[in-house]
Amino acid sequence: TKDIPVANFIMHEIHCSRNIEVCRYCSESIPKSEMKNHMESEHVQVTCKCRMKIEKGLLKDHEASACPLRPALCQYCDIQLAFNKLQDHEIYCGARTERCGGCGRNIMMKDLKEHPRVCG
Repeated sequence: TKDIPVANFIMHEIHCSRNIEVCRYCSESIPKSEMKNHMESEHVQVTCKCRMKIEKGLLKDHEASACPLRPALCQYCDIQLAFNKLQDHEIYCGARTERCGGCGRNIMMKDLKEHPRVCG
């Protein structure tokens, strides 16, 4: 919204009511000529690969930070897998052992970062 001189206000109001529409979903002011495109690009319902129905405009954020099937990296082996499989994989993967070159003991992957502090 802009400051409008009182003399122009009525003309401005008529122009707005003819040409601008407020989106009923997001309350944005959209030119009437672009409302169809706005609805199709932002508010149409789409189905994510995880089968969740979501507004098209929210899909990118969902895929990046909320989707259970989003890609995730194992902290121990850097393999990429679906986020919803990560916890079970890391429990298994973190329990694998690797021989320490310093003390010769077999150390669990989940303890490798801390091990140099207590090695020997």
